Amino acid sequence: MARRTKDEAVETRNQILDAAEKVFSARGVSRTSLADIAEAASVTRGAIYWHFKDKADLFCEMVARVTMPMEDAPCQIDPGRDADPLGSIRTMLTGILQRTSGDAQARRVFHIVFNKCEYVDEMEQVWQRFREMQAGCLRRLEQGLAAAIARGQLPAKLDAHQTAVGLHAMLNGLISKWVMDPDHAPSRIDADAIIDVFLEGLRATPGLPARKAKRAPVRRPGVRVAAIVPRRRRA
Repeated sequence: MARRTKDEAVETRNQILDAAEKVFSARGVSRTSLADIAEAASVTRGAIYWHFKDKADLFCEMVARVTMPMEDAPCQIDPGRDADPLGSIRTMLTGILQRTSGDAQARRVFHIVFNKCEYVDEMEQVWQRFREMQAGCLRRLEQGLAAAIARGQLPAKLDAHQTAVGLHAMLNGLISKWVMDPDHAPSRIDADAIIDVFLEGLRATPGLPARKAKRAPVRRPGVRVAAIVPRRRRA
């Protein structure tokens, strides 16, 4: 009997979290009340307070039960220590995108986190988690790029830090684009192709010489510069 009661409690808790995920996504966090979540979950507000301290606690637990793409195994690769750092970077980036495309729940939660919540007061702890996640991913990218440059896989002129920032921004942009429509899942092939395009671009030598600007004609004393007047068409 006690076992059944415990299972029922876990089921109710997950039911509340599922409902919160849907309501937060539809209405936004600030415009959602615990009463709204209770109604969506078909439970009482008392049941919510039994499992969660307040709305902020409920929101944090909803986020915590989902492993974000940049926290998953592919992003924990350390390309800087790999014998093939560029290949390791590719595995890392494609893994993050594949994780995003393959997990509808993660996309929904990402959508709420990035587009449906204001990070003030008690919500700050959630944003801190994302700041740490982003910083770790950026650091590993930069270390991997520096190793790839040192091994001759990328041009020596490439700036590892600036390139890492660019790749990281591209990654965030793609994830943000995909989570704007949580029900749309790009294919695995798309993720591979996108990363390959960017990495192939990095192999090209950067710093092409700028075009020389055409000099304007110099007026000299006593010399007329003919103006170019469009010819009129004959009637």
